[in-house]
Amino acid sequence: MTSAFAQSTPQTPDPAPDPYELAALWAQELNRDVEEFDARAEFPWEKWKTIRRSGILAVPFETRYGGRGGTLTETMRALEGLGHTCRDAGLGFSASTQIVSVGVPLQAFAGEELKSRFLPRIVSGELITAHAITEPEHGSDAMNITTTARRDGDDYVIDGGKMFITNAPIADLFLLYVRTGDPGPFGLSVFLVERDTPGLRIGEPLAKMGLRTSPLSEVTFEGLRVPAARRIGQEGAGFLILDHVMKREILFSFSLTLGEMSHRLERVIRHARTRRQFDQPIGRFQGVSHRIADMKIAVETSRKWLTDTGAKVEAGQDAAIDIAATKTVVSEANKTTALDAVQIFGGQGYLTGTGIERDVRNAVGGTIYSGTSEIQRNRIAALLGL
Repeated sequence: MTSAFAQSTPQTPDPAPDPYELAALWAQELNRDVEEFDARAEFPWEKWKTIRRSGILAVPFETRYGGRGGTLTETMRALEGLGHTCRDAGLGFSASTQIVSVGVPLQAFAGEELKSRFLPRIVSGELITAHAITEPEHGSDAMNITTTARRDGDDYVIDGGKMFITNAPIADLFLLYVRTGDPGPFGLSVFLVERDTPGLRIGEPLAKMGLRTSPLSEVTFEGLRVPAARRIGQEGAGFLILDHVMKREILFSFSLTLGEMSHRLERVIRHARTRRQFDQPIGRFQGVSHRIADMKIAVETSRKWLTDTGAKVEAGQDAAIDIAATKTVVSEANKTTALDAVQIFGGQGYLTGTGIERDVRNAVGGTIYSGTSEIQRNRIAALLGL
């Protein structure tokens, strides 16, 4: 499929030895005019070409589809490096979504025909992808999705709508999670749909507080006819696919967050060493130094949760509690440390030019997307038998 949004850019052929370093080679391009793009809430197409050249999008995919054959934890490390290098958190978030939304489930669950047709262009970033899960009345309640797919001969007819879909305004391919049976874990199915399919309508980009360069919008379906051959996995396998994807969505997007937090901590330490008040660096004041010590604890706690949980998922172990805890710990640490940075930078931190206030706006979303902090705590409590 060719879309107005698809753009061709050659991949860098030789992989870097450490996935963490992939983005660092492109820091100057990735960080150009970040404040301006954020102010305009504009997706940076030229920087997307840089993301493609970096090879980050290819890390977890098989080499026969143009990937680098990396593991889950290697992908996490690559995204941590992107978060540390790139000050455009929205661009990083769109890149993480690109990896996990369609490519990961396609590689794990689709037949060879669909994989051969779409994966090479997903891996290269030529086709931009999105997954449509959240609904207006069922944000974190995936078991009660109301969008339906009705079998009609060799096709399914889909009706309903989704909300808050990251990458939707720019996406070429969508993975739709819809109901094909009764409510519950065996009533969901997943379909791959191209942007220009009749019956698929993509709303205007929604203005939002943070991650402003990562566009999102509503997506609606009215008599959307999809061939049964575009179903991913068996009918009713949607919850299995969703569970596979959401584990990786949390691990990937919050590895990105870890990199952002690490960079923020380094910046705060430099500021505390050089900014002087009352004839001494502000880092000498206990009120400042203790706040920075707490930031360091938050970063390293987040790193340990991500590292341990990623290893459990990669080993195929039960990590349900770990995923929920990791998401909660990292998202809340990101928000707290962003606010700490504003306090330490003082008046400078309150100005848009330093980018610290942008960190706060970006961090707030992390406690909401991929399941709110409240939902994560509910899951943990339920898994503990409460």
